[in-house]
Amino acid sequence: METEKDNGERLGNFLAKLLRDTFGKGPESIHVSMGHAFIVIYIRNFLSPMERLLIEKDEEQTVHRTRELLMRGISSEIAAYIKIVTGMDVKELYYDWSFQNRTGVIIGISEQPVQNSTTTFADFPGKVQLLQEINRISIRAQKLPEEIYSYQLNPRTLIIVRNGILVSIEKELIRLGYDQILKIAKRLLEKKLLHNNSHFESILSVKVMDIFADWNFERDKSVIVMILNPSYPTGGNELDNLVEPDMSRNN
Repeated sequence: METEKDNGERLGNFLAKLLRDTFGKGPESIHVSMGHAFIVIYIRNFLSPMERLLIEKDEEQTVHRTRELLMRGISSEIAAYIKIVTGMDVKELYYDWSFQNRTGVIIGISEQPVQNSTTTFADFPGKVQLLQEINRISIRAQKLPEEIYSYQLNPRTLIIVRNGILVSIEKELIRLGYDQILKIAKRLLEKKLLHNNSHFESILSVKVMDIFADWNFERDKSVIVMILNPSYPTGGNELDNLVEPDMSRNN
């Protein structure tokens, strides 16, 4: 019987090849976390030479748009393989990137909890204060979410879901076909507020390494993922389910 770690390795190897074939360069490593109804795939050292050149020329939004188009093309393939490996029927897929850190995340959400998963924590230290802080940021960016909840999938992966986040003017822009422009604006504004927040680390008592955010306008929903670096007295800081593809095949 395959374990969650085995499934993570299979998914990591599949995604490394898929990303390499799609983008022309594969990631250095992939970390897969599963729990409740979520799967979070953390991607490290993923930036092609062409993308690096565009970013250096202040064309970051061009890279975002290109990745958005490419990810749309492979989203169904990713969801299908997740179901093959885990049995998880992914109904929603989100993704976001940190070009500065050369990292990214893919988030899948199913309607049913992941089977045989024991790594999810609905409660964790600082949860109430964290959600209050996210609410404050949401109010600054648009409005108080109608619903907000979070889970810690493991000591390094925390996911926050917000429902009912769009204001009337945003809904009208989406109806008029300006959804991509709206996503660019929300990404610039909300991620700046998230990254510039000085309270997350004191609330969680851990180092926050990465923060990602994406939106599903049809569902009026947003997902935030925080990648944490907890301090262990024993020095055990290695990621579980870490898949390191053969770098010689990425070039």
